[in-house]
Formats: sequence, structure tokens, C-alpha cells
Amino acid sequence: MSRLNNRHIVLGITGGIAAYKAAELVRRLKERGAQVHVVMTAAAQEFITPLTLQALSGNPVHTSLLDSEAEAAMGHIELARWADLLLVAPASADFLAKLAQGQADDLLSTLWLACQAKKAVAPAMNQAMWADAATLANMDVLRQRGVTVLGPAAGEQACGDVGLGRMLEPTELADLAEAQFQGRALDGKRVLITAGPTREAIDPVRYISNHSSGKMGYALARAACDAGASVVLVSGPVALPCPEGVERVDVSCAQEMYDAVMQRVARTDLFIGCAAVADYRPAQAVEQKIKKNAETMQIELVRNPDIISAVAGAEKRPFTVGFAAETQDVISYARGKLERKNLDAIIANDVSDAGIGFNSDQNEVVLLAAGLEQALPRMGKQQLATTLIDRLAHCMAS
Repeated sequence: MSRLNNRHIVLGITGGIAAYKAAELVRRLKERGAQVHVVMTAAAQEFITPLTLQALSGNPVHTSLLDSEAEAAMGHIELARWADLLLVAPASADFLAKLAQGQADDLLSTLWLACQAKKAVAPAMNQAMWADAATLANMDVLRQRGVTVLGPAAGEQACGDVGLGRMLEPTELADLAEAQFQGRALDGKRVLITAGPTREAIDPVRYISNHSSGKMGYALARAACDAGASVVLVSGPVALPCPEGVERVDVSCAQEMYDAVMQRVARTDLFIGCAAVADYRPAQAVEQKIKKNAETMQIELVRNPDIISAVAGAEKRPFTVGFAAETQDVISYARGKLERKNLDAIIANDVSDAGIGFNSDQNEVVLLAAGLEQALPRMGKQQLATTLIDRLAHCMAS
């Protein structure tokens, strides 16, 4: 993976023979981990079909400003907000003139004006058109506005002329798109996170569980994705949407969570065990609902597999981070867990405090590692997650 991992790229395609290269460009951007949405002008569709680019990008191709279904939710504005980079490739002489003049008479030109992200163009035209004074003046205007101009290259053109005007090759364009971004803390890393509670069945309608909402684990997954990582989130039953760009694996009980984690741990660089996994489960879950026939009921419990210890003891071991949700002697218990389970770091929090306990939107924690004890003050869970991911990336690198 690269600095494009999890980046949002809107690729605009205009009319010109170089449009056929856009298919390969989408492939190159995707293989670097980017998410790609394609916007095509009417002229572009004369050279390559939207269906081809939809298949390669994995997303619907956008072609019309007057699509009532998409624009009911202001689709072009949402797409403009979604983009980290708006790249027009190929950019024809006609479309470059339109951009320089600030026209907005189709979807792509409207999107260009609405987008506040990074912008780049890859010109592609006949060498005489590129050398014309009007085109050169338009390019000066775009450069002055902060637009990055990628190319053009020199060589033989479709019309038989030789000179400047060829669109850069897709691999080179993908490299230059990547160069538009600075490196992030977890670029190229694979992160595995557990979140939420587990449910241990007593009978078909009853189970043992806990109050975990999954909010902290989901916030960490989003923060790790934003930091450039490829993220797998193994989640117990929660009422939360999966963060964009994160692969979620739904499980119910501790054994299912253990199996899902151990299947993936050898391909993981950073593991964060944020789930509130039940320590015990009923020795046997009965097949029929237990009737209320007696004043008391006894349930024999057996220990669940220890996921965090299994990860820390794996032959191909990732950097392993645990959570210690305690109600007393928080730092002491967390230090003991850190050493006993051979973890690289542990995040301790006091769940007896209602303001930062289960289901709250805020948290305050202490990050512990060998030679490290860093208290992070109370803040929103997403802000805290971003801070923790940054600290953990630093610990991994040191």
C-alpha cells in the first residue's frame, strides 16, 4: 500500500483519444489503495464506456448534472466534499479552457468549482493545440490558482504529429497523484481491531453479555483508516455503522471473535483488542428455552479463549495493544495485564466513572508501555482515537 491508501480520488475524464488510458489509470490508483469515483463528460463517453469504468472502480460512474436521483441529495456537492484529490485525466484543450474561464455547464465543471480539495489536470491534445497561445494562457491561469499540472509528455500522437501533448502514462500519473499527499502515521500498515461486547448463549433467547457500546473500537478503526492503514474490524453486536473504508467482520460470541482474529493475525502489523470479551461462557447452551420452574437456577461457566494472549503469543506476532477497563486500582491492574500477557502497550480506563464509562461519548485513558505512562485527558472518543493511533504508530516505529 502507499500514501494513496484510503484516499478519495475523483477522476474526471474528458473527450479525447487518451480517454482509453483512463481504465488503466483507475486500476493503478486502486492497486495503491485509493477509492475512486469516475466522472465523465458526454464527449468522454464517445471514447470509453461508463460500464468499463464502473467495473474497474467498483463505484457507479457519474455522467449527468441533471440526474434527478443523484441530485435530489445534491450529489455533485457531496462528491466534491468526498474528494481528497480531483484529477482530470485526460484534460482536453476545450475542458481546460472551460476551467480557466470558470464555466460550470456540466457535472465535471460544476464539481470542479464546488471542490475545495487538491486539484490536478493531465493535459492531452495535439501538439499544435498545446502550443497555441490561448492554451498556454489558460494553463498559466490554472497554475496561478494552485492547480497541479501533470505533463504533458512528448512523443508520437494519434494524429501522426510528434511533440508535446501526449497524456502521461497511467503508472506515472498514479505516482504523481501519490506525490500530492504527505505520508501518514500508518501508511501501508495492516490493522486488526476488535470492538463491542460478546454474547454467550444460555438458551435460544438468553445470553450473558456486558454494557460495551463498541464506540471506542469503532472510533479507533476510523482513526487507523484515516492514518492510512488497511483496517479489519472484528465486531460484536453493536448498533453502529461501519466506518467508511473499513472491512467489518460481524461475530457474536467470544469463540467466534477468537476464530476471526486468529485467521487474520499473521497478516497483521498492529492488533488492538478493544472488545469487551466475556471471560466466561455457559458450559452448555441448551437447545430449548429454559422454563421458570424453580426459585433458583445454577449455570456452570467455563473460561473463554484469551484472544489478546493468543495474539501476543502468535508465531508471527503483530504489535499487540490491549485495553484494561477497570473500576479500581486502574494503573496497577493495567500494568499487571501488560506484563502478564506480554503486550506491547495497554490502554487503561476507569469504567466506574459514568462520564467516561460504557456507552459514553467521551473517554480519558492512560497509555502504558515499557518505560511509558502517558495520561490522555477527557475528550471525545473520536478525537481520543486519533491521538491514540498517532501515539501507537510512534511506539511501533521506536
